[in-house]
Amino acid sequence: MAEKRDYYEVLGIQKGASEEEIKKAFRKKARENHPDLHPDDPSYVEKFQEINEANEVLSDPEKRARYDQFGHAGVDPSYGGGAAGGMDGFGGFGDMGDILENIFGGFGFGGGSTRSSANAPRRGADIQEAVIINFMDACKGKKQEVRVNRMTVCDACNGSGAAVGSSVEVCPDCQGRGSVKTTQRTPFGAISSSKVCPHCGGKGKIVKNPCGKCRGAGRLRVQKTVSIDIPAGIDDGQTIRLGGQGDCGVNGGPSGDLLLNVSVKSHPIFKREGYDIHCDIPVTYMEAVLGAEITVPTIDGDVKYTIGEGTQTGTVFRLKGKGVKKIHREERGNQYVKIYVEVPKNLTKKQKDLLKEFENSLSDKNYAKRQSFFEKLKAKLDF
Repeated sequence: MAEKRDYYEVLGIQKGASEEEIKKAFRKKARENHPDLHPDDPSYVEKFQEINEANEVLSDPEKRARYDQFGHAGVDPSYGGGAAGGMDGFGGFGDMGDILENIFGGFGFGGGSTRSSANAPRRGADIQEAVIINFMDACKGKKQEVRVNRMTVCDACNGSGAAVGSSVEVCPDCQGRGSVKTTQRTPFGAISSSKVCPHCGGKGKIVKNPCGKCRGAGRLRVQKTVSIDIPAGIDDGQTIRLGGQGDCGVNGGPSGDLLLNVSVKSHPIFKREGYDIHCDIPVTYMEAVLGAEITVPTIDGDVKYTIGEGTQTGTVFRLKGKGVKKIHREERGNQYVKIYVEVPKNLTKKQKDLLKEFENSLSDKNYAKRQSFFEKLKAKLDF
């Protein structure tokens, strides 16, 4: 088995990173290494899977705690053959409660045990994946297929962990409880403790002949293609949750969810703020002076709009209902168009002379803002 890189190194963060730092690092790495952005380099498929795997562990507090203490063996049943003999997770400890109980012995008085049943159903873990979509797809919505690496029930043994033709036996030492009790007499009286059964490793069952495909774990990590409906109106940084599409559960428990972190590519013309669209439109000097019907691009196609005489740079007008559709609603935002007047360059001598002649024909009343500015300036100096 190839040596795995440290998950913190994969995301480029320190071991004590906060949840927000992990999320930010994951989004950055996922954007940079998404296979769709590097179609000619197959190595990015593995890089992207590695990034998702690191995020799946470090963004889950329980998995992160196991990883910090035990490394890859704490979160990957197949790492280093740790799942042999029917042991799930690492060394036969199915969850964090098992670890703590093994270390501290589950001390209690009167024989009580705080350990949950070894065979109790446990929900599968959630999976996080990054999805990069185009600006227009975010506005309109689309169907997209996503490759997901998830834990699923082993199809060779149907999740039992036992090889075909053999069966799982109840542990004779703990009678399927997964824990054994011991009693010690002390000056303070009899102290009972409950600890993980050393015979079955806390599973409550023995697999004498483990399945060759899953090595007794009963689950396998496989790649699956999931078809998703990206809703119209989704925005950059939002998450789509698909129930039951995460890792399969343990002991018949429900599957976790698939969380898709959406990244939206920028657009060369449009900018989005909430459900509103913003864009800048250049107009000629003559169009601004005399007014004109101009063509305005929208996410639905071009529309015509008439600007008035004397339109100034910075003028903003609104196209009602031409913004982004609100998620799962019929309402839409607006589009705001900002005008800027493009001053002509590279004029010929004749053009310059004509402009000078035109300028000489004007008076202060043709320049209201300029006249107002100098009047205010004069008033200030006189004061």
